[in-house]
Amino acid sequence: MQLKFSFDLSKPVTGEASIEIDKPIHDVFSYIGEHFFDNYPKWSVEVVEFEPLDGKDVFIGSKAKQIRKDNGTKVESVFEITDYQPCIKLIFKGLTEPYKHSYLLESCEQTQSTRLTFRFDLLEVEVFMRPFAKLIRSAIEDGAENTVENIKSLIAAESN
Repeated sequence: MQLKFSFDLSKPVTGEASIEIDKPIHDVFSYIGEHFFDNYPKWSVEVVEFEPLDGKDVFIGSKAKQIRKDNGTKVESVFEITDYQPCIKLIFKGLTEPYKHSYLLESCEQTQSTRLTFRFDLLEVEVFMRPFAKLIRSAIEDGAENTVENIKSLIAAESN
């Protein structure tokens, strides 16, 4: 007899948040993309150790190792930049853990500001955790909101 689960184990759990930043798109992308390896640990406050593995230049294929403290537990992972398009997006994906971070930018021409959207995808969720998918999604969405707020605050503080 074949068991059938009523949920898809490969379906990611995703959280997304957007914010408007009162800076031109180039300035925002410079902070997030061009200087990613310097600034990522500043806005991702859970990161307690961070090491770029291929120097500080950002390019598709560049890797970094991080140790995050999530709910009191240290989690080490290595990730790789998978998409890098200046003033449009920066995406990286975990190589040792199943996650993806996406930073997407849009220019708001009328106000000379930038709309930043951050998306976090937990690409796999273990079977025993699937019943908690709504709670996990809620926590991911809270984290996404914190991320865009942190980036906005840091960019504002840096320009003062």
